[in-house]
Amino acid sequence: QDAFVAFHVDKVLVSKYLKPLQIGELAPDQPSIEPTKNEILVKDFRELRATVERMGLLEPNQLFFFLLLAHILLLDAAAWLILFYFGTSLLPFVFSLLLLTISQVQASWLQHDLGHLSVFRKAKWNHLLHKFVMCHLIGASAKWWTLLHSQHHAKPNCFHKDPDIDMHPFLFTLGKKFSVELGIKKKKYMPYNHQHKYFFITLPPLLFPTYFQCHTFYIAYTKKYWADLAWMLTFYIRFFYTYGSLLETKTLNSLISLHRMLESSWFVWVSQMNHIPMDIDYDKNLDWMSTQLQATCNVEQSLFNDWFTGHLNFQIEHHLFPSMPRHNYWKVAPLVKSLCAKHGIEYQCKPLLTAFADIVHSLKKSGELWHDAYLHK
Repeated sequence: QDAFVAFHVDKVLVSKYLKPLQIGELAPDQPSIEPTKNEILVKDFRELRATVERMGLLEPNQLFFFLLLAHILLLDAAAWLILFYFGTSLLPFVFSLLLLTISQVQASWLQHDLGHLSVFRKAKWNHLLHKFVMCHLIGASAKWWTLLHSQHHAKPNCFHKDPDIDMHPFLFTLGKKFSVELGIKKKKYMPYNHQHKYFFITLPPLLFPTYFQCHTFYIAYTKKYWADLAWMLTFYIRFFYTYGSLLETKTLNSLISLHRMLESSWFVWVSQMNHIPMDIDYDKNLDWMSTQLQATCNVEQSLFNDWFTGHLNFQIEHHLFPSMPRHNYWKVAPLVKSLCAKHGIEYQCKPLLTAFADIVHSLKKSGELWHDAYLHK
C-alpha cells in the first residue's frame, strides 16, 4: 500500500518481517482497492511515485545536510562564546539567547529529516545521528518523536488517530464538525469562543517548556528507551556545565526557560500553519493522496521561508513523500500540482504571514461555531 511504501526505505529488510505474517492472497475476483478510495487516483499516484524514484528525487545530497549540521553547531558554539568573551550583561545575554534559539529550532528541523530517514541511504546512520541531534543537541527522545510523528503522518488531522490534534477538546475546539458536535453536547472545557485570543499565551510559548518537556521523559521512561534517556542526560550535563560556569543559577534558569519558550513559539506557528486551518474529521479511510491533501497546505517558496520552516513550507510534498530529502521538494512540486489539477484536488499554497493568520482565523471560526451550537436551544 502507498502508506507502507512511503514509510519504509529498506523494503528488503521489512519484507523479512512481513513474510511470517502473510495469511493468503486475494482471489482473482476480489478488488484490490477499497470502495472508499479513488482507484484511478491511486494508480496515477503510484505512477508519480515511480517517476520520482526514476528521477532520483529520493536520493539525499549529503553535503546539503552536512552544511545544515555545521551551521547548527556553529550557532550553538557562538551562543556560549558571546557570553564567554563579552560577559553576562543584558545585551550579550539577549544575543546568546537568540543564537541558542535559532540553533535549537534548526536542530529540530534536522532531526525531523533524520527521523524520516532522508539524510543517509542506510537507515542505521539516520537513527544514530537522529539520537545525537534529537537527544544530545535538543534534549528530547528520538524514539518518542518517531512514535508520535509516524501516527501524525499516517492519519493527519484524523481525530483519535493524529496525536497532533489531541489538544481537542481539552484546550481548543478544532474543525467545523467537531466544534458543532461539542456545542450540541453542551461540553465546555475552555471558553472556546475566546480561543483565538488565549492561543497566543498558551500553545506557542508553553508547548515545549511544559507538555513536551514532561511527555518526552515520561514516554522514554515508561517504554524503557534507556539509550535515549542516557543521550538526553548528556544534553543537560553539557548545558548546565558550560553555561553554569558563566551564569548564576537564576540567570541560567532564565536562559533555558526563555529559549524553550522562543523555540516552542517558532515551532508551533510553523507546524500548525499547514494543518490547523485544514479539514479535521474522523478517519474516512481515503486513499493516500486524498488523505494528505485534505489535511495539508503549502507556504510559498523563498530562501527565507525554506530556512525558517526547515522546508516544511512544502508540507504537501513532504506528506506525500515523507522520506524524500527536503532539498528536492521544489522539484516534485510541479508534478504534484499537475496531478491535483487532473483530479480536481485543491492544492493550497499561501504567503507565510497569511498561513500564520489562518491559524488564528480557523480557531476563531471554530470557537464561534461551538458558541452558536452551545447556546442553541
